[in-house]
Amino acid sequence: MRSLTAEEYVEAFKTFLDHSTEHQCMDEFNKEQLPNIMSGLGHGKSTINVLGVGSGTGEQDLKMIRILQAVHPGVLIDNEIVEPNPQHVAAYKELVNQAPDLQNVSFIWHQLTSSEYEQQVKEKGTHKKFDFIHMIQMLYRVEDIPNTIKFFHSCLDLHGKLLIIILSDSSGWASLWKKYRDCLPSTDSGHYITSSGITDVLKRLGVEYRVYEFPSGWDITECFVEGDAVGGLMMDFLTGTKDFLGTAPPALRQRLREALCQPECSSTKDGRIIFSNNLSMIVVES
Repeated sequence: MRSLTAEEYVEAFKTFLDHSTEHQCMDEFNKEQLPNIMSGLGHGKSTINVLGVGSGTGEQDLKMIRILQAVHPGVLIDNEIVEPNPQHVAAYKELVNQAPDLQNVSFIWHQLTSSEYEQQVKEKGTHKKFDFIHMIQMLYRVEDIPNTIKFFHSCLDLHGKLLIIILSDSSGWASLWKKYRDCLPSTDSGHYITSSGITDVLKRLGVEYRVYEFPSGWDITECFVEGDAVGGLMMDFLTGTKDFLGTAPPALRQRLREALCQPECSSTKDGRIIFSNNLSMIVVES
């Protein structure tokens, strides 16, 4: 058994997105809460500085940029992106090239991990300040979570906001990671962190924050169909392991499938197994 490579992760992640309401859930937050959150940014400045950390292929970034444009018409937006995966960076750039409505937005990509970016900033000794920083579903892959949050919070300008999107404590992931961790292979190199782990860090930093909870589901029915290619990719995403169903010992496969079916992880709807993928949107003040 081995961990997923960056390319394999991209493929497995796409399968997850295709079968979950993750992006719809974020859209709901964007519609209901984000305009109000963004209205306080910039405080009359002619340019609003935005930093996306672990931005992936950019779909969510551009949705937020468009909300920012709508809330602050005519203002220039300086958008910087920190993303280590070259495939994701290429896809993001392509998305920008195809978008005719981003004339007032400039883009700078840093193909780096968040810790490499942090190191670079500290070495330069120049600390650019941002009005809005977002870290969407990326802290699982960070080595030192408390210090990463502390560093990016220090990059906020006066009246700036940091948005952290992370799995909720009410999600099936939280139960899986707390209660059934023995079902997960050691090849999974991610950190098992949910919203309470983040709010604990924020409390220790003594900063103001607000948490918004949004429901989301992931249809994992195919994970239980023997030989199903989509189910195989979903299990790879879930475990961070290449060909988990083909390489894991049968007893481990069985235990994980049983854990996934537990009521605190999943529910059944119209004969489909829906894993709880609830999200917490944490908005942190500067």
